[in-house]
Amino acid sequence: MASDPVALERELHAMRREIAAASSRAGEGHVPSALSILDLLWVEYREVIAAQEAAGQAPDTFILSKGHASLGLYALLVSIGTIPSAWLDQFGTYDSHLGGHPDSNQVPGVVASTGSLGHGLPIGVGMALAKRITGQDGRIVVLIGDGEANEGTVWESALLAGHHALENLVCIVDHNHSTDRALMVDSLAAKFAAFGWNAVEIDGHDHPSILQALTLAPTGAPTVVIAETIKGRGIAQMENNPAWHHASPTSADLVEMFGDQS
Repeated sequence: MASDPVALERELHAMRREIAAASSRAGEGHVPSALSILDLLWVEYREVIAAQEAAGQAPDTFILSKGHASLGLYALLVSIGTIPSAWLDQFGTYDSHLGGHPDSNQVPGVVASTGSLGHGLPIGVGMALAKRITGQDGRIVVLIGDGEANEGTVWESALLAGHHALENLVCIVDHNHSTDRALMVDSLAAKFAAFGWNAVEIDGHDHPSILQALTLAPTGAPTVVIAETIKGRGIAQMENNPAWHHASPTSADLVEMFGDQS
């Protein structure tokens, strides 16, 4: 864990470059979506799960429901040593372990194959309920997108989780406003609260705020963390620019974005 802010930003910047470079090599990948969740992934894995493991507690089980942001998860898994960095170099190739969406049969640390939106939260609800029934400790943490919240399965799952008061379930919403042009979701916090959830709204790039939200004491209800984020965070050319949604940077783009760093 990089506690020094300068060292932390340096490491995150390097991860952003790795994500963009992997997409450039493959001609594939949703880079801005990966970047909007990078801070959330960092805190969940490098601070929350790491602290749980150090304390001998059952660590969170994490599900990336918005599977198209897989490059962010892959970069994080490389950073904690779960998968080798060489795998990221081969992202998107024919025989690579790492595809455009995470595959639980191919990638250590991935517990659910996702990509078709709206499936991760239903899986998480089932896993959280199973843990309760079998008396297992540990939480299920599911990260969804705000556009994904247009899926009916999200709200069916929210209703079920609220009914069963699954306090071992946390849903993080990456509220990067990518869906605003198609459908305004208005207050997601109010919607989840109406389904019986404890709702928290935070700056999804502020690490102390993320950590506080992800370590709240149990409330007797599932918790949703509405994280306000910037799509493409950290690469000026991509930030809140819909043209980059599924565009891969060229070699020239990488130089413009990151300079001549190797």
